[in-house]
Amino acid sequence: MTFIKTTEQDSNYNHLEKMSIAESLKNINTEDKSVPLAVEKALPQIEKLVEQIVYKLQSGGRLFYLGAGTSGRLGILDASECPPTFGVSHDLVIGIIAGGDIAIRKAVEFAEDSTNLGWEDLQEYKVNENDIVVGIAASGTTPYVIAALEACNRNNIITGCVTCNKNSPLSKTAQFPIEAIVGPEFVTGSSRMKAGTAQKLILNMITTTTMIQLGHVKGNKMVDMQLSNNKLVERGIKMIMQEINVSNKEAENLLKKHKSVRVAIQNFKDGNK
Repeated sequence: MTFIKTTEQDSNYNHLEKMSIAESLKNINTEDKSVPLAVEKALPQIEKLVEQIVYKLQSGGRLFYLGAGTSGRLGILDASECPPTFGVSHDLVIGIIAGGDIAIRKAVEFAEDSTNLGWEDLQEYKVNENDIVVGIAASGTTPYVIAALEACNRNNIITGCVTCNKNSPLSKTAQFPIEAIVGPEFVTGSSRMKAGTAQKLILNMITTTTMIQLGHVKGNKMVDMQLSNNKLVERGIKMIMQEINVSNKEAENLLKKHKSVRVAIQNFKDGNK
């Protein structure tokens, strides 16, 4: 089947510079509405990858996100939010970007074109067959990502990917590909827009579903979250109040004592107030 890079096709709109602010916003919003529908079509693919991730993490492995540019930044964002949200180690979900941490803020020229650096970056973390590596690339053609996944395949490391083009080289490389086909961008080729939004939605789904399966959510609450600011402490107090029907003050004292929503609730139920 022929590979067509829909993310690079001409926008459905022209003469953007002649549009009013209201017209631009309306048209961007119209395009954005198509993104969740594209993600919905990819749900069976997402499910297959999440099943593999859950299995690997339950067995003591780690999840790696690997990408360049916007894709790399989205992977780092999703990985960085797992510890505060679910109370897991920073070493459980790891985001890697082509060009290193400096590339999080500033583009590193030609970093994504390297066919060696991706695997080298993974080796710094001693990646092994207990882990799982997910390449992220809207185009599905990023050499940094593809070459790293090829090396993973050779080393018996399970691979997945998130891309926004059908039948891309990356999709053919990954053992568990996810393809969210969002079509042309409002600004031609600006894949930080619809493609980036689709990737963000999918990454949210991957880690949230995984963490639920790993037991880090109780009911619908983030009982293992880190109490790293006043807002989260207040949220924790409310969780305790709702779960065990105590006053605000009692819940606050329990949280101060046990330093964890889950532990506070469990100790109360066990009679260890």
